[in-house]
Amino acid sequence: MITISLCMIVKNEEKVLARCLESVKDLVDEIIIVDTGSSDQTKETAGRYTDRIYEFPWENDFAAARNYAFEKGEKEYLMWLDADDVLSSESQKKFREMKKNLSSEVDVIMMPYDTAFDASGRTIFRYDRERIVKNHKGFRFMGRVHEVIPPKGKIYFSDIPVEHRKIAEGGAGDRNLNIYREMEEKGEFFESRALYYYGRELMIHGQYEKGADILSRFLSRPDGWIENRIDATRQLAVCFYGMGEEDKALEALLKALEYDVPRGETCCDLGRHFMDREQYTQAVFWYEQALHAKKASHSGAFISEDCYGFLPAISLCVCYDRIGDKKRAEAYNDLAGNFKPESPYYLQNKRYFQNKNT
Repeated sequence: MITISLCMIVKNEEKVLARCLESVKDLVDEIIIVDTGSSDQTKETAGRYTDRIYEFPWENDFAAARNYAFEKGEKEYLMWLDADDVLSSESQKKFREMKKNLSSEVDVIMMPYDTAFDASGRTIFRYDRERIVKNHKGFRFMGRVHEVIPPKGKIYFSDIPVEHRKIAEGGAGDRNLNIYREMEEKGEFFESRALYYYGRELMIHGQYEKGADILSRFLSRPDGWIENRIDATRQLAVCFYGMGEEDKALEALLKALEYDVPRGETCCDLGRHFMDREQYTQAVFWYEQALHAKKASHSGAFISEDCYGFLPAISLCVCYDRIGDKKRAEAYNDLAGNFKPESPYYLQNKRYFQNKNT
């Protein structure tokens, strides 16, 4: 059986740290906690689970802090989590089986990262992350923000999700954006991945003009990762919509087709573009494409689960109703109900069609 060091960086996480560690304490062989400047009871909480607690001065560099934590791990494999991550009871069971049966020849274990959930608790946003890597094989985090470990060697894709469960949303903080701004002010070189995430942060903060410039610069580079390029076209479109440049927004969305067959997320964005402009026939085309699109599983892409089922179905219901094809509209509403039977949109539409048919 392989052995695993859990290596975490934390700061002011007293509200969530115990929940995280409770979910993994029996799965790993040692717990390393690196505190980057807590002023609450985080270290005291950590002390209930491990005596391997270290301090690392925060220097606006997530990779540096995580690499320091990795340096403290002594087991065969190194695992990272954020303090507001958790493994469900089902995931814990699967993790034990994986740990028992995994070949020691594996270098990297990829695990799904579930970061958003609907009102019923279903995952609606997921992507794979390099969660566990072999120790002493040169694996290092890269990037001051949105840090990543470039996978290499023999890679194993597990079906065990890590759930990112924030207790309270505080809105989009400025920390990440400020780090990128500091890099820019110092004249630091932005490798392509950092440029992409800088543009994304600007978009999130509503700084559309600057965001469009940065994302366009990223897309002009030849070395951008294809999944980042596809997503960047969608974020660029948001910037153009925010600037009132709708033609450029549509152009940005269509640019995604240069990189791969249409993804469900892009198709839904295109469908929404035309539906918002009451061009329902064009909207129907794109929503139907979304409904039959194939997920880019295990590609590392950001996957919005609703774009492959509920969202195109409920949108097709609306489009066909506006066109006047009530039969197809009702059929697509029924399909939407198969995906989310508790959805208020589905239930409202169901009552609408029942009234129409009486």
